[in-house]
Amino acid sequence: MAPLRSLVEDEDRYNKSFQLFLERSSEHQCMQDFIRSVLPDVLAGIGRGKTHVSVVGVGSGTGKMDVEMLSQLHRRLPGVTVDNEVVEPSSEMMHKYKALVSDTRDLDYVNFIWNKMTACEFQKRWKENKLEKKIDFIHMIQMLYYVSDPEATVSFFHSLLSENGKLIIILVSGQSGWDKLWRTFAPRLCIPSVSQCLTARDVKSFLDDKGVQYKSYELPSHMDITECFAEGDERGELLLDFLTEVKDFRENAPAELEEGVMSLLRHPECSTEVDGRVLFNNNLTVLVIDHKVLGD
Repeated sequence: MAPLRSLVEDEDRYNKSFQLFLERSSEHQCMQDFIRSVLPDVLAGIGRGKTHVSVVGVGSGTGKMDVEMLSQLHRRLPGVTVDNEVVEPSSEMMHKYKALVSDTRDLDYVNFIWNKMTACEFQKRWKENKLEKKIDFIHMIQMLYYVSDPEATVSFFHSLLSENGKLIIILVSGQSGWDKLWRTFAPRLCIPSVSQCLTARDVKSFLDDKGVQYKSYELPSHMDITECFAEGDERGELLLDFLTEVKDFRENAPAELEEGVMSLLRHPECSTEVDGRVLFNNNLTVLVIDHKVLGD
């Protein structure tokens, strides 16, 4: 039996499985709803008295959510110009982001600064250059799984916030199917040097320990994983790889591990069945973090 390989190590297969995940889930829709209904009031505070703001998107992917946030920022603060630093290590994702910017009208108020690098590389460069610039708005959407030390990464970006700045983190909820899956099988599925089995509960815990102020919002979401139970279905295999973070999971996992994972994915703590479809609980949590620490 071949050793299990992280899906992240195969960028092409990861991108295919991630795209399928977006197609089969309500993830982007629930994020978009939050960005349009709640985020504008958050953004209003960061631009108080300013004509120019600085934004950093960490792990921005194809930029779909970034551009939506920039649009809401512009609607709330129409006279403000923006420096938008994009931090994204994937060439394919960054290419799609740049294409989206080219195809989107009325972004002339934004100066895009492209950083093809990981969050850790960005942090290292920032420290080496001894930059003292403060950032008004930082967002980290579904990316903390891929840093070696999530707590240190959050602490670094939190330290960059301006006086009225906000850091937004979006991760899977501690009440999601991911939490049950990871708590059960993390030692066998997660490769810590590549990815972390992390939920918003973990981030809240270290924010609370540091006395960092934040607000929390729960976003209901689901993912249709019905095809995962049709052995040999190409899309089902890609979704199963995404769920387990293992490349070619069904082909390479020991039989008892495969059986355990497939059984758990149908368990009521992970999924519900509606009209013959298996819907995995993909609930998200948004943490809106203030620059202040209790006692400041």
